[in-house]
Amino acid sequence: MVWLYGRAGDVVSGIARKLMSVAGRSGAWDISSATYNYNIFRFYVGDQETTPKGLFFKPDGTKVYVIGITGDDVNEYNLGTAWSLDTASFVQSFSVGAQENGPNGLFFKSDGTKMYIVGAAGDDVNEYDLSTAWDVSSASYLQNFSVSGQDTSPEDIFFKPDGTKMYIVGDAGNDVNEYTLSTAWNVTTASYVQNFSVGSQDLTPQGLFFKDDGTKMYVVGDSNNSVYEYDLGTAWNISTASYLQTFSVDDQDTIPEAISFKSDGTKMYVLGNAYRNVLEYSLGTAWNISTAVWSQPTGGYFNVTTQETQPQSLFFKPDGLKVYIVGIAGDDVNEYDLSIAWDVSSASYLQNFSVATEDTVPRALFFKPDGTKMYILGGVGDDVNEYNLSSAWDVTTASYVQNFSVTTQESNPRSIFFKDDGTKMYVTGNDGDEVNEYNLGTAWNISTASALQTFSVASQTANPSGLFFKDDGTKMYVSTYGEAAIYQYDLSTAWDISSASYVQSFSFLLQDTNPEDIFFKDDGTKLYMIGDTFNAIFEYDLQ
Repeated sequence: MVWLYGRAGDVVSGIARKLMSVAGRSGAWDISSATYNYNIFRFYVGDQETTPKGLFFKPDGTKVYVIGITGDDVNEYNLGTAWSLDTASFVQSFSVGAQENGPNGLFFKSDGTKMYIVGAAGDDVNEYDLSTAWDVSSASYLQNFSVSGQDTSPEDIFFKPDGTKMYIVGDAGNDVNEYTLSTAWNVTTASYVQNFSVGSQDLTPQGLFFKDDGTKMYVVGDSNNSVYEYDLGTAWNISTASYLQTFSVDDQDTIPEAISFKSDGTKMYVLGNAYRNVLEYSLGTAWNISTAVWSQPTGGYFNVTTQETQPQSLFFKPDGLKVYIVGIAGDDVNEYDLSIAWDVSSASYLQNFSVATEDTVPRALFFKPDGTKMYILGGVGDDVNEYNLSSAWDVTTASYVQNFSVTTQESNPRSIFFKDDGTKMYVTGNDGDEVNEYNLGTAWNISTASALQTFSVASQTANPSGLFFKDDGTKMYVSTYGEAAIYQYDLSTAWDISSASYVQSFSFLLQDTNPEDIFFKDDGTKLYMIGDTFNAIFEYDLQ
């Protein structure tokens, strides 16, 4: 899945703003006006650095620093509330490119008057003096120390609080290297002591952190996308380290690069390169990673992992009081009640209905407006399956009726949509990268469907996943898997896809890189996306 992230970044320039400004277009049904008002990622750094590698917090939690290999600079941020990533604001940056054009890790002296950068281009530690403590703009290069004899790909750096020991983690040797400094904080006085292999846990260790008393060591790696905790029998002596336990961050980021902790060990922070953000975790027991819990947003977001780990499609009842999810892990339709209409954070699971007998890779679902019919698009049979519901909107009352093959038009169908009177059906797919339009001789009876025409979306995407039409048929929307975007088209003739013309796009990158389907509130003021990276529904406002 890692290859997807690079493509997502090309969808919309200035992607962190999550918004394309198009003159004269705003409001309902206009995706350029979409905003996601909740912060699934507490702290996004992509505006400053697109390949973040290193992370450091000021000891009082009022500043955080991020370094990366795209800008080759250190980015300084203020935290309005100590240790709260929601309150982060960018201050300034300082280039280290003259000394290191592949910086991976950074560390500051406890009083903020020195900064250290480790990188894989020079395989060395670069020491800087700061004339104003904690102000990176006041930094000046002083000297360096080579670690190439121990590792030719150093990834992160850490110092003992008194500056007499230095530690480097590298993914060439897959180990932590320990050095003694005869003069505290002076890297030129460093001498190699010993190493400790972490290869049994991770073959690409990226980040390193020690508890302030030196009795615990933490390593984060992207082979298994996990944090590893070690106990040290003798404080600060890595030869006495023993592996204790692992905590996976895979559900939040698949390229973890660095790790840090709040000074009392009750919070853990992981820098992720996949989403260019810092993840925040609360620890129920200080310094014990097994008690870590990701700090998720509380609004505009609803996780469906308990019911489905590979969600593919979503559909709302017209009054916004029910939402349905279909997925390929459970091969079923999951029904949820919303206590507040159209507010996904108010959703609660009710029941499900298996469609596995008809298709074991259900890709999409659609309901007749009165809730008495349900349609499932299948990825195994490449067909549309029709069901009757004896009780409207109650999926447990569904019974299979018939199917209709779309193989001639699309061998990898991904989404389905019907005109509101049931006389037209539309199917998207990844084989033809197009929308296929069908006429139905008898409304809502798929056995009477006949293919009419196609519309290519290949100029915008090679991975169409979701499909939606405005209720009057004058606008069409296509979401794309992997490229993390939704594309908007205008139809000069309602419901006639041959009259469609591309208008604009909107990025989902900050919420999910793998959006599977989309849905709009009936008045066009809300947009919903379901993705299978976080297995969640995200809610956007269109104003």
